[in-house]
Amino acid sequence: MTDQRGPHLDDALGALLNGYAWLPGLLRRGGASSVQIRVLGQRALALRGPEAVRFFYDERHVCRRAAIPEPVQGTLFGHRAVHTLDGADHRHRKAMFLSLLTDPRRVAALVDQVGAAWNEAIATSGDGRQVVLFDEASHAITKGVCDWAGIPLDHAAVGPVARDLTALVDGFATLGPRHWRARRARGRREEWLAELVQQVRAGVVTAPAGSALEAVAGHRHRDGQLMDAKLAAVELLNIIRPTVAVSWLVAFTAHALHRWPEHRDHLRAGDTGYAVAFAHEVRRFYPFAPFVGGRAVTDLAWQGQRVPAGALVLLDIYGQNHDPGLWPDPYRFDPQRFVGRTPDPYELIPQGGADPSTGHRCPGEDVTVALLAAFAGWLARLDYRVPEQDLTISLRRIPTLPRSRFVVTDLCGTETERWG
Repeated sequence: MTDQRGPHLDDALGALLNGYAWLPGLLRRGGASSVQIRVLGQRALALRGPEAVRFFYDERHVCRRAAIPEPVQGTLFGHRAVHTLDGADHRHRKAMFLSLLTDPRRVAALVDQVGAAWNEAIATSGDGRQVVLFDEASHAITKGVCDWAGIPLDHAAVGPVARDLTALVDGFATLGPRHWRARRARGRREEWLAELVQQVRAGVVTAPAGSALEAVAGHRHRDGQLMDAKLAAVELLNIIRPTVAVSWLVAFTAHALHRWPEHRDHLRAGDTGYAVAFAHEVRRFYPFAPFVGGRAVTDLAWQGQRVPAGALVLLDIYGQNHDPGLWPDPYRFDPQRFVGRTPDPYELIPQGGADPSTGHRCPGEDVTVALLAAFAGWLARLDYRVPEQDLTISLRRIPTLPRSRFVVTDLCGTETERWG
């Protein structure tokens, strides 16, 4: 694969300096929907667009096994996680996640649990003090998802667990202090959940019937063997950690309502369809995942470019979600893009693309949309003041967030209503 930008030019530094804008910038300068680059000495092809999504998620073309670097496994996903599998093994284990995270009744129950925790938090926050919305949301979601999953969590543990779960997300894309905090957090939480799984299997703790704890503790590999307790802990974290990651999108939702308050009336009125459209637009508009990577299974060709077996293939998520060819005036926040229509899974890809039942698209996307739509309504119905603060969102930092994490004060509101 010939590097059209020069055989000695490595783009790893560009990734560190430019963050979310890295691949969009390379593709823009190349004037095409794909570009050949080098990353840490490795050949790579960066691409975007609906056809690129189809190409990337076709397991005959690209695999995830050995494509996820150890620093990401050691923080965000966990070693031997479902994200590292391909083929029949991947589909078998992912079926467990899909059964837990895509059933509308289970999703609604999760939203209800988070809503109850959010009500409790709001009830104790109306004393005029400043509230960091990102932190408050992470605590409520942590409490709600653990209750829903059947994971015992007393009140005193909510804060430390929430901090560790957000650390896992916050530290995956850096080798600095955030990364080492994430590694320590993973060690603590894998140990905690592995012990819980062992207690369930020994009959010391009873997992609620139908809960995520019961499903993961009893899950067997295709050969009929139980997952070991450490791997079960990894996969339990892969249920609760992405749910808590919705806290980032909650902060972005508050940011959107602050910048464009005209959307509050639709949300206050309880317009469910508009709330879902608003959630999709938050996911499209704001930076969440920058890109996703895999490796070429065999020698391939993409739009006339040769991709040798083993080469990195990078799908530009942020760039696709802001591609003017797909989204007219892409830097305008407009929930109407999604009113009355279901997003195409090959166009809107904030959590990956294609079919979650067969590929690597996140199985928790239904949960993300449901929670985000609910939070949009809950926040729209709250009264609060936004004091002077730094609300800039750096595209260099991955994952990014409003710098202040969105501070509010004089918070006052009514209890949440059930979304759905």
